[in-house]
Amino acid sequence: MNPSISSPVSTNGASTASTNRRPRTRGELEAAISRAFIQMEKECTGRGPLETRTFLIEDLVLVRLRGVLTPAEIKLASAEHRGAYLIKQTRLELTNVKRPQLEALVAELLGVKLRSLHTDISTRTGERVIVMSLDRRPELSND
Repeated sequence: MNPSISSPVSTNGASTASTNRRPRTRGELEAAISRAFIQMEKECTGRGPLETRTFLIEDLVLVRLRGVLTPAEIKLASAEHRGAYLIKQTRLELTNVKRPQLEALVAELLGVKLRSLHTDISTRTGERVIVMSLDRRPELSND
């Protein structure tokens, strides 16, 4: 199943915007961030999310990934409270390992520094949310 992304993306995952220039519109940036998070999920868990949406809001980036639990995590989540705790801790550690990559991504795509990063995953719904606070609002071209 192809991931759903909040901005125009062709069926092969490439942006419909020119790939020779840095994305500047809100939609281009949101799509580029979504693609980067899909790739990171694949690198960390061996599979991508079923749906990914990114929203640039002032000096915040909100990324929502749906369908992120692996089959093993789904089994583990049913193991009362301990299973959910282990999944959350593992995902938090993976995020901490990937933090330098996320900081570089924000700097490259948005031209700003990552101030703080907040994340949680629902072991009941398989949805993950990442909120990134930026040091300032990124400059965007007109949409």
